[in-house]
Amino acid sequence: MPSSVIRRFAYCHDSAQLWVEFTTGRRYVYSDVPQEVADTFRSAFAKGVYFNTRIRDCYQYREVTHGDLDEPATHS
Repeated sequence: MPSSVIRRFAYCHDSAQLWVEFTTGRRYVYSDVPQEVADTFRSAFAKGVYFNTRIRDCYQYREVTHGDLDEPATHS
């Protein structure tokens, strides 16, 4: 189901980073996110609810600016 707050996201297996773009246009990268969490997020019916309860405030994060070149090329 499409989310009303999350536009897209991507998970980088090599670095265990979860990249999330919100419908506001703001983008964040969450560090040390386990593969299982990313997989469950991807399959969650209510992605916003899952994000708010299992990811937000659970992992270190930083906001990504438009000039950040470390963003993965593919999004989910």
